[in-house]
Amino acid sequence: MRFFFHFGRYLLLLKQLFKRPENYRMYWDELFRQMVAIGVSSLGIVIIISVFMGAVTTVQTAYQLISGLVAKTVIGAIVSDSSILELGPTITSLVLAGKIGSSIASEIGTMRVTEQIDALEIMGVNAPGYLISPKILAAVITIPMLIVLSITLSISGGIFVGDLTGILSAQQFIEGARSSFLPYNIFFSLTKAFTFAFIISSVSAYQGYYTSGGSLEVGQSSTKAVVYSCILILLSDYLLAQLML
Repeated sequence: MRFFFHFGRYLLLLKQLFKRPENYRMYWDELFRQMVAIGVSSLGIVIIISVFMGAVTTVQTAYQLISGLVAKTVIGAIVSDSSILELGPTITSLVLAGKIGSSIASEIGTMRVTEQIDALEIMGVNAPGYLISPKILAAVITIPMLIVLSITLSISGGIFVGDLTGILSAQQFIEGARSSFLPYNIFFSLTKAFTFAFIISSVSAYQGYYTSGGSLEVGQSSTKAVVYSCILILLSDYLLAQLML
């Protein structure tokens, strides 16, 4: 029963996001601030994770597949397809759920326990529309961009390490990647990216918005936001793969 209670309250919260903003200038200012906080501030960790993700996948694939009967170009095909279909969108989103999700939940949760949200509501401001809507929109815009960057860097990391260690040349890697490339895989990956971005931002905002108590409860809401976001990302990952592949 608690699941249906929280799910219904989550839907009602999302409904409030579509009300007309009281001040468009403040809304857009907050949107751009959130795009910087969510997107630009996450560049470093995405770059590091993506490069090493592609490098490790290349080394491990070579360890498992290298033999006289398997062409080296197969490594490029496997690494590139894995980066596009799974490693880029899913692993990156799980990492961002920990960074962005906890930040959103703690920010909104702190405003709730310090009664700042109550003050906004007393003044007649649509608090969910002002606090949550820009965060969700900023996440939906910036996280897919980060995932595209992650896929590019993951493949680049695989090419660099493969060439550096002598596993396969850059030309062999690119030949294998081109032989297995399907444009539909990009569409599928972007669909996952937008879905995961919405899950991370909306679930984290919900956890923060309905925080009650003090600083201890804010920490608990941040933890729940990360855990629930990761679970829903993995569940939606399976469902999208089942439906679209």
